[in-house]
Amino acid sequence: MSNPETVGSEATETRKVVWITGAGSGMGRAAAIEAAKAGWRVALTGRRSAALEETAAAVRTLPGHPEALIVTADVTDDSDIESARDRILERWGRIDGLVLAAGLNSPRRRWSDQDLPAFDDIVSVNLVAPAHVVAAALPALREARGVVVFVSSYAAWAFNPIAGVAYSASKSGLSALSRTLNAQEAESGVRACHLCPGDVNTDFLELRPQVPDDAARAAMLQPDEVARAIQFVLDAPGHVRYDELVISPTSQR
Repeated sequence: MSNPETVGSEATETRKVVWITGAGSGMGRAAAIEAAKAGWRVALTGRRSAALEETAAAVRTLPGHPEALIVTADVTDDSDIESARDRILERWGRIDGLVLAAGLNSPRRRWSDQDLPAFDDIVSVNLVAPAHVVAAALPALREARGVVVFVSSYAAWAFNPIAGVAYSASKSGLSALSRTLNAQEAESGVRACHLCPGDVNTDFLELRPQVPDDAARAAMLQPDEVARAIQFVLDAPGHVRYDELVISPTSQR
């Protein structure tokens, strides 16, 4: 039997491609699985090869054995970003969607205990890196009239001081990236969504000063629920744009 990743059929050539950062865990992994279920080919980016392999395996075991391409990269490194983009284009020749789910935070979230090197790292991963990935993918997105989903935070929609100095600043900045894309790239058909999920039960919670217990996690959004919202945006008709989408659990105040 032919390897489904190497078959060059017309159906394969026209199937949409989504590039997902932070694809090794949490909402990024869930977004990859949801996109594959919807018939998209998925390119998986993150720094941890083993985690990406697990996501790819989850994708490839779905009905129809969807295609998954692992492109290990550090999204704070321009050469890594460009190499990842080039591998995707060499493999599939297109990028129709971009889901920016890589994120970082720290338990040290107050001005009184702020660690400035950590501040720089958080802003680099959460804000600077998405801008660089978008810039790298933009020519392909213009050609495809594609969609960008910035996986941001409820804290970027409704200020929450416990989210942290660096995290709040960086995630709020994603709103400006999304709005400028929509204002300046509308003629090319590129659309962007600032997606603001509330509390989500992922490993990211381990970075809170007080880690939630099992009961609190059970009341939160689950990654697959956020992934369905992401796919809703990706699958929108070409003339439809969701500028901002807020999704939260009813338990969140």
